[in-house]
Amino acid sequence: MTEYTDLTVEKLLDGIEIVISTEHRFGTDAFLLADFAAPRHKDTVCDFCTGSGIIALLMYQNFKPKAIDAVEIQQKAHDQLLMTLERTKIDCITPILGDLKDYRPAKELDLITCNPPYKIDGTGAKNETEAVSIARHEMMCTIEDVCAAAKRALRYGGRLCICNRPERLCDIMVAMRQNGIEPKRVRFVSKTPETAPWLVLVDGRKGGSSFLKVEPQLYTMNPDGSFTDEMKRIYRQI
Repeated sequence: MTEYTDLTVEKLLDGIEIVISTEHRFGTDAFLLADFAAPRHKDTVCDFCTGSGIIALLMYQNFKPKAIDAVEIQQKAHDQLLMTLERTKIDCITPILGDLKDYRPAKELDLITCNPPYKIDGTGAKNETEAVSIARHEMMCTIEDVCAAAKRALRYGGRLCICNRPERLCDIMVAMRQNGIEPKRVRFVSKTPETAPWLVLVDGRKGGSSFLKVEPQLYTMNPDGSFTDEMKRIYRQI
């Protein structure tokens, strides 16, 4: 394995430690998506675009599904997850280095999560490293690629849960429907009631009927700058 000079370790709960780097870190959206997806104990799960593996780790920590594949195309991020799993001795998460377009699980899945690149390739400034650009821009995969891969991998009735910027909501819903995945739940996330949403969470079901539930908006901050009770719950602070 390549030796990297910018690695640090961040502690989660239950003694879990995750290896992060300047290029492959994580943010609030990972906690929100893992909580929104909420896998069951009996579920077999895959996390697309897993990066350092944070969503897979949070699902393991908080929900204990039966098995989790963690697919990532970038070698460094994959290596970070390998190092994390060596430190934590978690054996139900399987890191997979490769393109999600080539992913074929041994058995159809109950749930797929994905925190994909948010920006359409060719839009916005790219002042980052190539690794960060791949994570942020649709250079290696698009929302359509994610939904097509989910169609192949999910069982009938299985779920695909995605987070993205609100301006990509139409793209997500169109791509889901084109691949036989019906959007069933949507939730917007804002900092406060006075601010516009900065994130949208979408849950689609393969073969589902046409009915969409828009859930109450999630607010992350109180007027005094502290976390709301729901964010404390998601961060497991209460």
